[in-house]
This record gives sequence, C-alpha cells and structure tokens, in this order.
Amino acid sequence: MTAGGCWIAPNAGSTFDDVAAEVWAFELAEDPLFATATGDHRYDDRLPSVTLEDEARRADARLGFLARLESIDAGLLGEPARTSHAMLVRQLRDRVAEYEFGGHFIPITADDGFHIAFAGLPGGMPFRAVRDFENYLARLRAFPAYVGQEIAVMREGLRGGWSMPRIVLEGYAVTMTSHLVEDPEQSLFWAPFREFPPAVPEADRERLRTEARRAIADAVVPAYRALHEFMVGEYVPAARTTLGASELPNGRAYYAHRVRMFTTLDITPEQVHQTGLDEVARIRAEMEQVIRETGFSGDFAAFLQFLRTDPRFYAKTPEALLERAAWIAKRMDGKLPSLFGRLPRLPYGVAPVPAHLAPKYTAGRYVPAAPGGTQAGTYWVNTFALESRPLYALEALTLHEAVPGHHFQYALAHELEEVPPFRRFAEMNAFSEGWGLYSERLGLEAGFYTDPYSNFGRLTYEMWRACRLVVDTGIHFMGWTREQVMEFLAANTALSLHEVRTETDRYISWPGQALAYKMGELKIRELRARAEQGLGERFDLRAFHDELLRHGPLPLDVLEAQIEAWIGTRASRP
Repeated sequence: MTAGGCWIAPNAGSTFDDVAAEVWAFELAEDPLFATATGDHRYDDRLPSVTLEDEARRADARLGFLARLESIDAGLLGEPARTSHAMLVRQLRDRVAEYEFGGHFIPITADDGFHIAFAGLPGGMPFRAVRDFENYLARLRAFPAYVGQEIAVMREGLRGGWSMPRIVLEGYAVTMTSHLVEDPEQSLFWAPFREFPPAVPEADRERLRTEARRAIADAVVPAYRALHEFMVGEYVPAARTTLGASELPNGRAYYAHRVRMFTTLDITPEQVHQTGLDEVARIRAEMEQVIRETGFSGDFAAFLQFLRTDPRFYAKTPEALLERAAWIAKRMDGKLPSLFGRLPRLPYGVAPVPAHLAPKYTAGRYVPAAPGGTQAGTYWVNTFALESRPLYALEALTLHEAVPGHHFQYALAHELEEVPPFRRFAEMNAFSEGWGLYSERLGLEAGFYTDPYSNFGRLTYEMWRACRLVVDTGIHFMGWTREQVMEFLAANTALSLHEVRTETDRYISWPGQALAYKMGELKIRELRARAEQGLGERFDLRAFHDELLRHGPLPLDVLEAQIEAWIGTRASRP
C-alpha cells in the first residue's frame, strides 16, 4: 500500500499468497511504467522515482519480503504455489544482489536506456478517453525530474567507478538528439494528438493539443537536451576505458552473479565458455556441410564474404524487407496448429525499428503489448543500413521474434489465469530467449529453410548464440578485447560487419544477458529429448510444447522439475 507516494510495509503475513500479493503491489507502485505495461493503469500519470534513497529503500523492502518468504516451508505448499515460491525467492535475491553490487548505477546499455524506454510511451499507453491523454501529459511534464534523478545516479556511479565503457557510447547521441525538435508537432511524442478517439469531446481536443505542445517544448525537449549535454560533456569523457564487468568494483563476483541470474543455472563463467566452444565446433561442421550443398568452391571465409557482398541476399528497399518478414510470419501462422494445442488470442504486427534507435539497434526485436490495451504485439525489423540485413537470415529472425517465438510465448503467458501475475510478467531471459532460439529450429519441422542459403542463415543465427557464450565470458571474465570479439564473430558467423560491431557493443554493455539464449535452448532441447525417450510412442509434440508454455516463464531448474513431473504423469497413464 502507499501513503503520500511512500510504501508502508504491512504486518507480516502468514501465507505465501499474502506475501506474493504484497510483493506484486509493491513492484507496481514503485515502477508505474511497469504497471502500465502489465495493464494496470492506476499509476498512468506517474514516472518512477529513482533517487539513491529510493533504491536503498526498495532494497530494504525486498529483503523484508525475502525474509518472510524464507520463513515459509515451501515443502508444505502445493502446486503451483511451490513453483511460485521458488520463482519469487529467486527474483528477490537477484534484485537485492543487483543493488548490493551496484548495478543500478548504470541505467543504460549500448542500445537501450531509461530515455529510450520513455520514447515508447506513445505506443505503450492507452488513449481512449480524456483522462488517458491527461495522464500522458502528466508523464511528459514529469520527465525532467526523472532525467535529473537518473543523471544524479549516473554521476554517483562515475565517482564510484561504475559506468558504461566509453567505446560502446560512440553514436549513442542519436538516442537523445532525435528528440531535439523545434516544432513540437514533429516530435514522436506528438503522435497521440494527431487523431482523437470518438470518446474525447471536440471541446477538449484543442486544449489537449495546446498542453501537449507546451509539455513537449517546455519539458520533453529540455530534458533530452540536458541528458545529451550531460552525456557528451561529463559522462562520456569520464567513462571507463576498460571493457569487462570484471573491471568494475568487485567485478568478477558481479559477473559470476550475472551468469547465474541470466542462465538461472548454478554454473560458472568457465563452464559457460567451454559449452560455447563445444557448440561452435558442432555447428561449424553443420555449416560446412550446407556450404557443400550449395556447390560453392571456396573455403568458409570466402563463403562468408560471398554472403556479405552478393546483392541477391539483400532487399533493395525498406518496404521489401518488411514485406518479406511479414510473408514469413504469415506462413508460420498457418503452421502453428500442427505444433501447438493452445494458441494465443492476441495478434501481432510487423513494423520498422524506430529511426531514433535504428543505427545502433539489433536486427529485430519483439515489443509486447500491454494486456487489455488496444495495441497488438509488434515484431520490429531494422531497415537501417539495408546492406547489413541479409534475407537469408530473415526466416530465423522472424520465427524467433514473432511466431512461434517471442510473440507466441509472451502472448500466451499474459493470458494465463491460473498463475499469479508476477509469474505472467516475469523476465526470465533463459526461458524466453531459449524458447526464441528453439523456435528458430522448429522451422525445420514446419517446412522452412528449404533453400540452403536460408538454412545457412538459421545455422549462422545458432552459431551467433553459441559465439555469445564464448565472447560474453571472454569480455567480462577473461580479458578479451573488443577486436578479439569482433574477429571471433566475423570468422564464425555470416553476420554483416555492421551487425558484428553493434552486437559486440551490446555484449560489452549488458554483461551476462547474451548467455541466456543458447543455455536456455540447450536445456529445452535436452528436456524434449528426455520426454521423447521416456514416452516413446506416447510422446506428443503439441502436448510437450503446451506443457512448456502453460506455466509462464520459469527458471530452467524449475522448468526441468515441471517437465520431469509431466513425463512421469503421462508415462503412468494406461
């Protein structure tokens, strides 16, 4: 509960459901943007408060929740409460550890940040009534204070040795300068005021437009300008010249924590590194076989150069790339009933990555829709630098980001009514990204990758994720240079050299996250093989996929326990 904007801890509850409900209410109140994303609109007129005092207060509150959870005997809980208990304990421990290490001092990455998330508001809020527009305007007016708080946190981080590596911030200014417009109506924040829904009376429309012009000109633009001046004049010059997380205060322990957090496995950086090397060798053999199938006469490096330079593999216009992506997605839509028994209700669309993000952004990404809103999910395709967006990789990208990958998994999770909301909206990278990579491989069973170049694209995407295990641990634990990482990626994948650079900077700026994909996919494939072997003729692929997804995103160890129980139950049926 809140009073005057402050959290008031309730008396200790005696049941797991009590604590779980209190944690969820706390997290929504503390992060109004997250609340909006979950479909809870009570705080739509607010932004988070991120002062150092707020961060300390939140960490203390989470420690209190954690103590109450750990006092509950999970063995006495039934399912799904036992699974929920394990998940909530893990989430709270990870958040407290992130604070104690100092992760909150770096609220940006090479292609993301609080100011980039804020630019998603026009597409992430409801605009159905006058109140919705007024809530949006209140957030625009609150943006300068929010930016000021984040600047203060980043400034304190600089004093303590916590910053982004300077090298990855080259070209980052566009994420701020894109919003420095002279005419408020040219701002992307103006978009909701171009057209009003019928429920907004004509008498209110000009007033709202006038207030929007003022809010953009007097709050949004100055806030982005202040952030840009801070970044260019203060942050970048003082940012560290080292790369790895191991160079941060207590950095080796911090990175080991990030490895466990993002993989949800009790595993070391050294073990992850070796897994990556093994996978690189295995996938390389498959890639060599596909090259032979094409009839190409040169070596591996020559084939990669051929793929990167032959015009046949690249769209000539942004529209052509988007149309190809949409066609692939629609073909997979038609295959879904053969792979799943349960399908999501929410549709999705295909759109270009926004211009203010595109130059340093990845090839594609899925943007979930808020439950109960009027927006569909969105599969973003990067149309910047078309010569770096190969068509031979587009099937794999589309299956990962749209269906049966992220859109399918997120939409189903948000529709689950039998699990608590903190599970439906949990960020479990190893599960969601592992599912995305597994979904790429499902294309083989659904009739995709019939062209050898497209199949090579699938393999280069799998190789890309295997390389991440090697280069992420190399950067953050083994002292690799940026040049070593780019050389390793360029030598082992058919990624364009532009993508090699942007991806390298992503891994440098986001320690550990890149490990989630391959480690999650390996676990899902392992569990499928176990189910196939244990059930024999009783194995049903559609039922297996439904079981994987019906619990929402799970830590991999919890997922393993669920699938083991499912195998046992099905095997015992007459």
